[in-house]
Amino acid sequence: MTPVAPDLFTWEFAADPYPAYAWLREHEPVRRTRLPSGVEAWLVTRYGDAKQALADPRLSKNPAHHDEPAHAKGKTGIPGERKAELMTHLLNIDPPDHTRLRRLVSKAFTPRRVAEFAPRVRELTDRLIDGFAERGEADLIHEFAFPLPIYAICDLLGVPPEDQDDFRDWAGMMIRHGGGPRGGVARSVKKMRGYLAELIHRKREALPAEAGPGEDLISGLIRASDHGEHLTENEAAAMAFILLFAGFETTVNLIGNGTYALLTHPGQRARLQESLAAGERGLLETGVEELLRYDGPVELATWRFATEPVDIGGQRIAPGDPVLVVLAAADRDPERFAEPDTLDLARRDNQHLGYGHGIHYCLGAPLARLEGQTALAGLLTRLPDLRLAVDESELRWRGGLIMRGLRTLPVEFTPAGR
Repeated sequence: MTPVAPDLFTWEFAADPYPAYAWLREHEPVRRTRLPSGVEAWLVTRYGDAKQALADPRLSKNPAHHDEPAHAKGKTGIPGERKAELMTHLLNIDPPDHTRLRRLVSKAFTPRRVAEFAPRVRELTDRLIDGFAERGEADLIHEFAFPLPIYAICDLLGVPPEDQDDFRDWAGMMIRHGGGPRGGVARSVKKMRGYLAELIHRKREALPAEAGPGEDLISGLIRASDHGEHLTENEAAAMAFILLFAGFETTVNLIGNGTYALLTHPGQRARLQESLAAGERGLLETGVEELLRYDGPVELATWRFATEPVDIGGQRIAPGDPVLVVLAAADRDPERFAEPDTLDLARRDNQHLGYGHGIHYCLGAPLARLEGQTALAGLLTRLPDLRLAVDESELRWRGGLIMRGLRTLPVEFTPAGR
């Protein structure tokens, strides 16, 4: 008797996709699936196959290789990026252009540069917690997990403080997916594109002859462009856009999903609080990696398209076929991780795929780690009796294909000063 495949992409699936992914890993580890958008794609769910696919140069990031008719091509990326001329960014291109653009931006995410940014992340964390600490309740998504990475990435890019609330509004529309007005995401992308073009122009006009310490990223991109790196204005705007887009929603979900996992695993949370109280950081560092593996912010890696016939997990992928690597499934593969459905903050052998693998490995991983560690340490230290304010069954997960994150996370705690 043929086993019955589970339903995918339902509300029940969104709340807990892991049983369905376990079924796929066992029965159809590389499966052709019709997505809610109508596009058909191959889902890759086993760790070994996922790692192979993420690094396979025959799987292009360029949507031009998609064999769907023209009307479907816009369904495989960020809504509105095509019309806003924001396609030439790191998630959509292959070498040699990818190599050139990545080299330009990588200077902003060196361990040294991120370490220099750590005091600013701590300052933002404390300021946001100050905003609700005396109330005894908060929605940790809207009041904490969402604004923290927005303000941090705006600082890194060089968006002036007086413009950052506009960015927060546009970003909020972009992560609502189906929850906002029709066409709202595309309109927000268009507004952001117009603003970035104007900001690049203003910064180019005022750029000093020599770079100062801690120069913002947009100024660095302009300087590289003006010194023969051939970065077009579209490339500069697209780069700034994708760093914002990829750099904030992932961290929103890392903080939100991570806090939720700790609140529902009290033994692990108590171990981490004891470790932090003792002034240790080792469990915090391994813990954030485990939270990325256990219920990470990116459920499926971004789109890839076969440029020639490719065999993955015994399946022949035809040229032009889209491939989606299911990171959430791969990171719970029992062939790779012992007791994969158990949250173990002290897990050592943890080569998870939460940041990807290969040449498209997440450029901002050091910054995301810093933000995740700082945010969780701040919450657990300053609000030691933090707890869910609603039953777990009342929580809702945002719609959307690539990311995995909560819409809200209502919590209660003893108000500060009592």
